[in-house]
Amino acid sequence: MIDPWGSSIIDYEKLTEQFGIKAFKDVLEDIPDASKLMTRGIIFGQRDYKRIADSLKNNKEFATMTGMMPSGRMHIGHKMVVDQLKWYQKKGSDIYLSIADMEAYAARGISKEESRELALTEYIENYIALGLDVTKDNFHLYLQSENEEVKNLAYLIGKKVTFSQMRSIYGFDNSTNVAHIYTPLLQVADILHPQLEKYGGPKPVIVPVGPDQDPHIRLTRDLAAKFNDEYGFIEPSATFHRFMTGLTGEKMSSSKPKTAIYLTDSIKDATKKVKSAKTGGRDSLKEQKELGGQPDQCSIYELLVYHLVEDDEKLENVRQKCLSGEILCGNCKQCAVELLTDMFEDLDSKREEAHEIAKDLL
Repeated sequence: MIDPWGSSIIDYEKLTEQFGIKAFKDVLEDIPDASKLMTRGIIFGQRDYKRIADSLKNNKEFATMTGMMPSGRMHIGHKMVVDQLKWYQKKGSDIYLSIADMEAYAARGISKEESRELALTEYIENYIALGLDVTKDNFHLYLQSENEEVKNLAYLIGKKVTFSQMRSIYGFDNSTNVAHIYTPLLQVADILHPQLEKYGGPKPVIVPVGPDQDPHIRLTRDLAAKFNDEYGFIEPSATFHRFMTGLTGEKMSSSKPKTAIYLTDSIKDATKKVKSAKTGGRDSLKEQKELGGQPDQCSIYELLVYHLVEDDEKLENVRQKCLSGEILCGNCKQCAVELLTDMFEDLDSKREEAHEIAKDLL
């Protein structure tokens, strides 16, 4: 069972086998100008992506839908979602972004006011500073609690969901509060509502998420099929990206400061975390030079792969030198520090303007 509100490391192979997620590499050649997250295998799984690939190749209408539950600070791992939204926006997709304030209240006890403030100052400002264009007419940002279409749709689709289903999908039991039991229906409504007549009617929708959100995807696809006759819903597609390893070796988490680089960290604090991060290095200098490093077990190399090195050839050069023992962990950390400093300086320079834009969005 996968817990969308938990923080456990996902077994990607088991997930794929047990729940029928397909390999993303199977559709990669069908995607024009695939993103780095796709070509580097960071996006590893998909459901029904051929529908989206067809829209991309033939300039057909489609929408991209994702959301955030504002319960902590935005860390560098969250940047993957922004990068995907930017890529789809450039491809002409409508963008729908839900602030899951009702879910944050039910699952974390966070008030609507806190959710709104945290979403704007910690997330949306960074989304804008990272390059997402929120001024376009096809960008839709909303609070769950203030979107009547979403709330009404969640109530209506609840007609065809039983508690037994919710328990089997999410592990709810007699101690689970009713508001929490209801929040998956809001997630389903978030994903389906871009297909309502108000928003142009049925169309393919892609939902880029981490694998912990697959229970919501499976429930949504099931309910889309059940309400097809009534609404004409097309079952939404999804992609699944790998989680970043935290700087301590566990999953990167907003609630565990030592694991994460927050996008609002000072450059001094961010680089200090990099310098103390767990690497794939050997126990001794002698062993490192003889056996080489282990980049696939290194949080620093992940930073380069996910966010800091755009050039594939340069990245492969780092990998091979690590494997051969030609470069040491200190060299890679210094490289990451320099690249991260450039990234954070750019973010800092854009955040003031992003603040002025964000405050007028809700």
